Amino acid sequence: MPNSRSAKKSLRKSQKRRLHNRMQRSALRTTIKKFRAAVDAGDREAVDAAFRLATKKLDQAAAKNLIHRNKAARTKSRLASLRLASDGPASEVPAAAGQDATGQAATGQDAVESSE
Repeated sequence: MPNSRSAKKSLRKSQKRRLHNRMQRSALRTTIKKFRAAVDAGDREAVDAAFRLATKKLDQAAAKNLIHRNKAARTKSRLASLRLASDGPASEVPAAAGQDATGQAATGQDAVESSE
């Protein structure tokens, strides 16, 4: 229990900040859950929109020291991996003529072999 006037004010401020931070963290977690729900639903446009919003909110939270910047980066990386995995395997996309499996233009011996 604070005794001095300044300690009482400090306690009031810290309680107010704590509640504000809890609300912000909760909103951030909700945004991430909405992204995961969009991935489960399989709606590509909703996934893209939710991903942009989630990464923006993560960056803002890290800038305000609500979460550590490394945690924001780690979470964004995991969400990006989840987003790519929701597209399906990359092997289903046929390569264009004159390109290798990575989508790069075939050069040298590879170009000769693919044209035969």
